[in-house]
Amino acid sequence: MTIHAFTDGASRGNPGESGIGILLKDEKGGALTSIFGYIGNATNNVAEYTALVTCLRMVSRLNCSDLVVHSDSELMVRQMQGKYKVKEPKLREFVHQAREIITKGGFTCRFIHVTRERNREADELANRGIDSRHPVQI
Repeated sequence: MTIHAFTDGASRGNPGESGIGILLKDEKGGALTSIFGYIGNATNNVAEYTALVTCLRMVSRLNCSDLVVHSDSELMVRQMQGKYKVKEPKLREFVHQAREIITKGGFTCRFIHVTRERNREADELANRGIDSRHPVQI
């Protein structure tokens, strides 16, 4: 099964209060599940990567053969595609975690950069995460 994941991290300030939002859809665009959560004080890039790693952990528990990750974070997408170098040590840790989850999960994973408009639902979830102050739980 192919799953389309829409991920977003939001930070009010950089760093600042942060949250994540994830929406999983099937091949036909039907919603499978969504989550949001609060991750505390973080940069926007840490929030984006936290959303990605959380998403990958969710998907690794599903019957997924192919994952397509849609994100409005050009930096994260290009780094995961290997097009940009990962200079920040904290982000290197996230990239390592993400690649390890993908490898162990046994699914292929593609990354697509989308406009904020096309990622609106994930953005709304990430902001709900900040507002809720509820930690991420999967």
